[in-house]
Amino acid sequence: MQDATEQALRRVNAVRYVLPLREGGSLPALVEADDLGTYVMKFRGAGQGPKALVAEVVVGELGRRLGLPVPELVVSVLDPDLAPAEPDQEVQDLLRASVGDNLGMDYLPGSLGLDVAVDRIDPDLAARVVWFDALVQNVDRSWRNPNLLRWHGSVWLIDHGAALYFHHNWSRQVDPATRPYPGAADHVLLPVAGPLSSAHEELAGLVTADTLADVVALIPDGWLATDTAFASTAQARQAYVDVLLARVAAPHTWLDAVEVLRAARV
Repeated sequence: MQDATEQALRRVNAVRYVLPLREGGSLPALVEADDLGTYVMKFRGAGQGPKALVAEVVVGELGRRLGLPVPELVVSVLDPDLAPAEPDQEVQDLLRASVGDNLGMDYLPGSLGLDVAVDRIDPDLAARVVWFDALVQNVDRSWRNPNLLRWHGSVWLIDHGAALYFHHNWSRQVDPATRPYPGAADHVLLPVAGPLSSAHEELAGLVTADTLADVVALIPDGWLATDTAFASTAQARQAYVDVLLARVAAPHTWLDAVEVLRAARV
């Protein structure tokens, strides 16, 4: 696993398309790379587009800097020569549309989906995850799709492409910094989480301008260049910093309601 203090995502070259993961709506896949590692690859050419990859980087790397267990993320470079070797036309089309920089997440072999009805999870960790998902507006940690893995006895957080939903249309957002968390009621860890005020006290001070600037600097320019809401990629990066800083400074606008729901469940 990569140290969370690294200032750049490692770059690897995809050398073999192993297996499509068809349970994912964007058709991610297992891919082998030239560093002998295996990654779950999220493709720039998938239906959600590059913004899903931006969310993976911003949320995943911020989470790792807050001490949350997220597998290493890499930039996985896709060569056009991989596409013709695939017999599935849908896969071929996806690979051709995704030549260049894509997102890879370290594959955890033998991991299993976490079942909160069976697997014990520490209430403090659960509270930190709920707090974090509320901060970044991750609506994809429900009982329908927990995006939590159990690997070597530890819990791991995966798949953050649905977070930061405000960035899909910056111009139409009404103060995204103070928007409530729409995924609170369905969050899979809400019934087992400890007090969210404790999580806020522990984590909020770590979400600084410098930390956020380091995180958004990891986003490849090409994933931001298609965002017509900004005149430059620098402006786009700053927008993520500004929204997340404002949210962490105003927890009453998004955290209090989540705590009310949590207290009613435990």
